[in-house]
Formats: sequence, C-alpha cells, structure tokens
Amino acid sequence: MRKINGVPVEAHTDLSSLTGGEVLKWDATNTLMAWEDQDAVSYVPIWYGDRGVFAGGIDGATTYDVIDYINITSTGDASDFGNLTAAAETMGACSSGTLGMFATGTLLDYITIATTGNATDFGDDLVSTQTFKGGCSNGTRGLFAGGAQSDAIDYLTIATSGTVYDFGNLTVSRRLNGGCSNGTRGMFGGGYDGSSSNVIDYVTIDTTGDATDFGNLTLARHYPSCCSDSTRAVWVGGSSATNIMDYVTMSTPGNATDFGDLTVGRAALSATSNNTTGVMGSGNEASAGTTASTVIDYITIQTTGNATDFGDITVEREQITATAGD
Repeated sequence: MRKINGVPVEAHTDLSSLTGGEVLKWDATNTLMAWEDQDAVSYVPIWYGDRGVFAGGIDGATTYDVIDYINITSTGDASDFGNLTAAAETMGACSSGTLGMFATGTLLDYITIATTGNATDFGDDLVSTQTFKGGCSNGTRGLFAGGAQSDAIDYLTIATSGTVYDFGNLTVSRRLNGGCSNGTRGMFGGGYDGSSSNVIDYVTIDTTGDATDFGNLTLARHYPSCCSDSTRAVWVGGSSATNIMDYVTMSTPGNATDFGDLTVGRAALSATSNNTTGVMGSGNEASAGTTASTVIDYITIQTTGNATDFGDITVEREQITATAGD
C-alpha cells in the first residue's frame, strides 16, 4: 500500500463511472501521484481497442477456422492472425480488451488480441450449447445469448478460463441476433424465431436475470451485427442482404432510427468498434448476384451517414464474427 502524507491511498484503476471531478492517479513511472481532472480526460472503456479481429465463417460448403485482424484507426486490408481450435461459423463474440472470445455450440475459444497466434479452448462449454448466438461484454463478464430455438443467456468471467453460468432468458427465443454493450447494458437485436425479428432486448450485465424489451429495429431481420460506443448501438445489415444501418441511444429504451447505408447490402456480416469507429466485415451479397464477400466498411458511430470502404478480409466468407481490443 502506498501512502501520501502517511495516509494509505489507492489510486483509481477504473474510471468508467467517473464523469467529472478529480482523482489521484499514478504517473507513467508508477512512483508519483497527482490529481487529474476527469473533465479533461477522454476515457476509453477497457472492452474496446484499436485492433479489430474477424474469426471463422463459411463460403459454400467450406467452413473456416481463419482469424484476421485490422487496425481500426487506419484503413487497409486485414492480415492473418491465426486459427480457431476448429472451423466454425455464426459465433457470438466478446472481449475484455485483452482477451477475445468466440462461442458457438460446444466451441468456446479465446485469443490474446495484442498478439497473433492460434486460439485456445476456454475449458468449459456454454450452458446452452445451441449455435448462432449474439455476444457482448462489460470488459469483465461476457454474455452469449439466444441460439437455435433458444432464449438462454449464458455468462462467464473472461479472464478466468473455466466455468460458464446461466444468466437468464431473452424475451423471445431466437437465433442470429446481433449483440453489443455500453459496459453497463448489454443489448441483443434482431434474429430469427420462425420469421425475422425486430425485437431489441437489454440486460444489466453485472446482474443476472431475464432480459427486458427495449424497442424495435427499423426492419425485422436476422443476421444483423452490432457495434457500439459508450452511448450508441448501431445494427448493420441483415437478412436479404440489406444495406440498412439503424441505431439507438442505449440508455433510453425506444425504437431504432435510420443511420445510413452500407457500401454493399450484406447478410451475415460482423461488426465491432474501438469506441469511435465501427467496422463491419464480410457477409453475403446474394442480392447483388454474388455470395460471400471480402468487404470491410466503416462508420463514425456518433455521426449518421453512409458507410465508407475500409479494405478487405483475407478470405472471402460470410457468417464470421468480430470483436476488438489491444
């Protein structure tokens, strides 16, 4: 325990709940403390990061174990990261900012996002082992929701490989939903429950319990993906290779509003963000006369407007998943 004027003091290590005032922080050498004005600090929650990672996918009869990565702050093509423990498609994903996780069925893998290399098995399977889940996290706890004819939500502690627990249930059983988080609230939008769904549910990640209805997407669809910053969630693409993007303010329940359009309409793409820029990659362009796509688009989450081309993933495929960290 370090002391200031003989009084034991611990510096803040998590500033996510601070919106103003001053806190004591250690300097870069970890030897001196100084008061820091939080109004002047641009705090980036720990579950975001500038490295975006895309994993798995399918193209025709071929399922992939490929993992790609990009630097979200600079446009360009993706590079090879490594491989999943098994080929898989339509996984849920979440991140602690350091570790990224991918889940579907009995596959539950993790990677260290700042390095490159193959994924490692987490240890336990999900409680609900259905496929086609949505995922989100608050940097500590990861949630995976829905699946084939399932309303189950599972949770785990990302930093501790081992046990997965039951969290609660979605308001409607559905698969192929898009999940995201602002760190406090986890959200799951769209999906398929026998027909395309427009339902948006939310949960409080630090608690357990059933989801609550938030509102509706502008278009009922399955296969949408979601990216978010600390205040806004944006769902992109979806069934019938739509180019639609819509958004909500995550603290205020209500229906989604139109955001703009993707550069190419796609189903089964995947999105992530660094808390400022949202990137969305791959997908199925069936309405354009093609199938699997290599396209990566990007948006600025706090503005509205059409997406811009970012680059391409390494292998043409759809039904991939994405997360981000450092």
